[in-house]
Amino acid sequence: MKQSFPITGMHCAGCAHNVEQALKKSDGVKVVTVNLADNSASVDYDDRVTSPAALASAVEASGYGMIVPDSVEEAEKKAEESAREYYDRLKRHTIAAWASAVPLFIVSMALGYSPLLSVVLAVVTLPVLLYCGSVFFTTAWRQLIHRQVSMDTLVALSVSVDYLFSLSGTLFPSLWQRSGHIPFFFDASIMIVAFVLVGRMLEERAKYKTGSAIRSLMDLVPRTAIRITADGKDEEVPIGEISKGDIIRVRTGESVAVDGVITGGETYIDESMMSGEPLPVAKKTGDNVIAGTVNQNGSVTVRVTGAGRDTVLSHIIDTVREAQSTKVPAQRIADKVIAVFVPAVISVSVITFIAWLVVGGVPALTNAVNAAVSVLVIACPCSLGLATPTAVVVGIGRGARINVLFRDATALESLCKTDTIVFDKTGTLTEGRPSVAFFHKEKNCTAEDLTILCSAERKSSHPLANAIVDYLQEKAESEQDAELRDFANITGQGASFIFNDKKYWVGNGSLAEANHAALPENADLRKQTAAGATVVYFGCGVTLLCAFAITDRIKSDAIETVGALRQMGRRVIMLSGDAEAAANAVGARVGVNKVFASATPDMKYKCISDLRSEGCNVAMVGDGINDSEALAQADVSIAIGKGSDVAINSAQVVLVGKTLNAIVHAIKLSEATSGIIRRNLFWAFIYNVISIPIAAGVLYPVFHVMLSPVIGAAAMALSSVSVVLSSLTLYTRRI
Repeated sequence: MKQSFPITGMHCAGCAHNVEQALKKSDGVKVVTVNLADNSASVDYDDRVTSPAALASAVEASGYGMIVPDSVEEAEKKAEESAREYYDRLKRHTIAAWASAVPLFIVSMALGYSPLLSVVLAVVTLPVLLYCGSVFFTTAWRQLIHRQVSMDTLVALSVSVDYLFSLSGTLFPSLWQRSGHIPFFFDASIMIVAFVLVGRMLEERAKYKTGSAIRSLMDLVPRTAIRITADGKDEEVPIGEISKGDIIRVRTGESVAVDGVITGGETYIDESMMSGEPLPVAKKTGDNVIAGTVNQNGSVTVRVTGAGRDTVLSHIIDTVREAQSTKVPAQRIADKVIAVFVPAVISVSVITFIAWLVVGGVPALTNAVNAAVSVLVIACPCSLGLATPTAVVVGIGRGARINVLFRDATALESLCKTDTIVFDKTGTLTEGRPSVAFFHKEKNCTAEDLTILCSAERKSSHPLANAIVDYLQEKAESEQDAELRDFANITGQGASFIFNDKKYWVGNGSLAEANHAALPENADLRKQTAAGATVVYFGCGVTLLCAFAITDRIKSDAIETVGALRQMGRRVIMLSGDAEAAANAVGARVGVNKVFASATPDMKYKCISDLRSEGCNVAMVGDGINDSEALAQADVSIAIGKGSDVAINSAQVVLVGKTLNAIVHAIKLSEATSGIIRRNLFWAFIYNVISIPIAAGVLYPVFHVMLSPVIGAAAMALSSVSVVLSSLTLYTRRI
């Protein structure tokens, strides 16, 4: 089983590491990924060995909480309620902290030290710290019991040391008078709490925005639907009560709540959220509709084929959620650092304290405590822990908004590294459905002849026959069937049949020559043939009646997409099972760098393998079952959303809808996300590398400057918030 669970009580990267370790140690757990950005844990476990309840117990034993809901919807609801409660709590504590810190700071600065004021501040500060800092103290204590540490440990320790240090000066001032400096930092301890609370509150608010893509997708589906009862009446029921086979009514302006088939009425449906096409699509009885699309004009009844978790939109949401919980390779470095970060910082703080006692100036103890507390406060594993997951969550969410589904974070990071893009032709660069590109009609061809032809082609399941039938019906050239006899397929050539004692035939040039029919001298027909079109001839005896040039139409945005990829420095290759002439003609029109024709599934697989062995970083784009092997072999596999389920399941990236240029947007999104990940990690590392030595007092011997713990707290808060805000710029960046 692979399942995602909301986690409560996580406030930093150390917390995420603790939860991950607790779950990994549980029996039956195979793989665990804890995501601090959306407070969730994705667990791959053996349900014969363990259960969600047992996993929750393991998490709770480590000092955190895990929500085990009855449904995904309930999980989302409980997780959001928990996040809102935590945010409201942070908000109350932040307001109280600043309401206390500012007056105390002003009083301390204005009046200076006095024994009476010191006693008053000691009494006033304690309840404020216990209330406003309770989120740090309770978590730190709970983790201490379980022999764990996190960012809350550093904050609780620094504030406690600051307060106790000041309290010692209040209770035993005579011990400090000989040093000439009585510690008086009660206001600083509250300011530290206030700054950290502000940073955490802003961080939580920004983290909430990272999940906006999932929430916007979920909001596409209405909470209720109108179900038609057995007696024909309409009743509004919650969407959870709708089941497969029910009939619902969708009125004008309403969102479709289910996947289904129209059983009555005609309308236009806005499917832009699924296909990317801005124009609404005409729908009639027998057509499919998808949950989340919008009925624009006309009331229809729909037979439910999928509701709740069984809809296409729900599968997309699950894909996005699962992808957001994965990690990119760069995160492994950060995880290793985070695992030892807090213990290392505490060690550095102790060393700093001892060093200042040994070589510090006057007052040595005061400077030692000040430097040690500053080190504890300014260190920030949160920025390291948030650097990658926030960018991944936002990047994958942005992809879902532009109809690009990344199945994992590795694909999101790796796509921008590809230098060779390999396209399958049929169904990828082309529509995948043959159509008539040119129709040549001889003077002696009558409407009855076309009716006869249409009747004959309806008896065939060949794609070329279907293309001719569709063309004749669209042009109203044939409206009824003719009664044919002695219908016979001629292998490799076409078919023949009898109508009114006359022998008719339809097929390729070989069949026309076998019937001694003269092929037409038509420049347009020759031009189509040279471009790779297949020509089908129809005649009666030795008389040619008409001819059709049939092609698999190139997608409207294929040329633009290939051109854009080549401008981005990518080499573009096309694989096709067609003959060399037809494949080269399509390749030339589209503008690819190279064409491989007559390619079988094995040859496609070998082509990808050969390219990779040459050192190319390959992305393969396909849509059919025969592409699945090649997709699996590529560095990054991309499937067209309208393609077969096998191809889509083989792919790391799915382009939802018909627009091929989504691959260009996907690469640009990958480049933008990878850039932000690198930038976030760089600044998170640099921040700690620079700030911790400064907090320890490395500048004091030269500049006689000591960093205040209050300034350290403000810098720490700013570093976490800046990483999240940096990731959120992906939502507004032009892709």
